[in-house]
Amino acid sequence: MEKVNIRPIEAKDNAAIRKIIRTVLEEYGLDREGTAYNDPSLNDMTAFYQADGHLYLIAEIENKVLGGGGIGPLPNSDGAICELQKMYFSTDARGKGLGTQMITACLNAAKSMGYTQCYLETDPDMTVAQKMYLKHGFRYLDKAVGCTGHSACEVWMIKDL
Repeated sequence: MEKVNIRPIEAKDNAAIRKIIRTVLEEYGLDREGTAYNDPSLNDMTAFYQADGHLYLIAEIENKVLGGGGIGPLPNSDGAICELQKMYFSTDARGKGLGTQMITACLNAAKSMGYTQCYLETDPDMTVAQKMYLKHGFRYLDKAVGCTGHSACEVWMIKDL
């Protein structure tokens, strides 16, 4: 596989990453309310992730966006917990270690920003993603933390940083 470039999102990436996120959610039948599918931030991810405590990274090969992942403060938490957000990859990019590279980059950034825990929500059918999260030290929770607005996500995980 060619060299993967992981870098902060730029305005030129907005349409490509929005399409990847929505396509993956459609693939899993999650193109509905209570998921990231209709998040207003998808309209301009670059602007959304400029706020303090936020970062969104793009994975690309030869200027082709393959996916991305981000962190941001967990709404309605004490400020020490970030959320791993919108980590999705195109079908042709899966199984190549990009998830591991992305999650490592996001967690390192979260630590450097002073977060002490990282939280995420996902769908029960996203079993491959859950295996990766477990491998990176996340553990399951019995209930949601904070208030992400993603009521359709029924799997909650957290990791100490």
